[in-house]
Amino acid sequence: MAAVIGDPVRHSLSPAIMNAAFAAAGLDCVFVALEVAAGQGVEAVRAMRSLHLMGLSVTTPHKADVAAAVDSVTPGASALGGVNCVWWEGDRLVGDSTDGDGCCDALEADDVPLAGARVAVLGAGPAARSIVAALDRRGVSEIVIVNRTVERAAKAAALAPRSARIGLAEEISQVDLVINATSVGMGVSGGIAVDPRFIRSGQVVLDIVYHPLLTPFLAAASERGARTLDGIGMLVGQAAIAFSHWTRMEAPILVMRAAALAGLPAR
Repeated sequence: MAAVIGDPVRHSLSPAIMNAAFAAAGLDCVFVALEVAAGQGVEAVRAMRSLHLMGLSVTTPHKADVAAAVDSVTPGASALGGVNCVWWEGDRLVGDSTDGDGCCDALEADDVPLAGARVAVLGAGPAARSIVAALDRRGVSEIVIVNRTVERAAKAAALAPRSARIGLAEEISQVDLVINATSVGMGVSGGIAVDPRFIRSGQVVLDIVYHPLLTPFLAAASERGARTLDGIGMLVGQAAIAFSHWTRMEAPILVMRAAALAGLPAR
């Protein structure tokens, strides 16, 4: 058994995605969502050891607590100060932050070249920081971080000193790829993270929000002539990394994406 822990977590699409992947791979495994109250992340890791769970996905508010409770974390997760995936290596538990690499994997699968690209990242929260670090590892030439708070943007930029810097919204028009790594546009509240007049034709625009699939930002970017990508790719990408950590098998990406899309109407 594997599980996602969080508070709240019952809305998660992870069980649908992972159980579809397990079935496609012919594995006798099940994935469940476990509501774990804030402050109980360390206890959840202890339970993983006692129950011999094959893996954990970790969401808010447990990422930092779980990072402190596992035996080791990857260098990337250490720099971010949190993990969203835990797996076994022998008798030791390892934690990683897979959001950024999941995002980059999805972009490359959609034929978006990253090596040498100029990228604007909107936001400086946990997801944005993970994406910034992963983009730097993939060899982008520049990352312009646009955020309301300069201090948080500086912390994100520090994760990629080779390529990242704090920027202004006006600079978005100069990049190849724009990533909205904020939650603006999620659900029925709508909203747009940045003025769409800074988007130009020929750019690629990704919104990590996947509910709704067509966010107001993506709709506006499409009207400006940009190529748009929704957040399902990143959701499935980070899940695929977790699947491979737990099973040592290649993830059935197409099956996982279909399960995610099928599960969206129930949200």
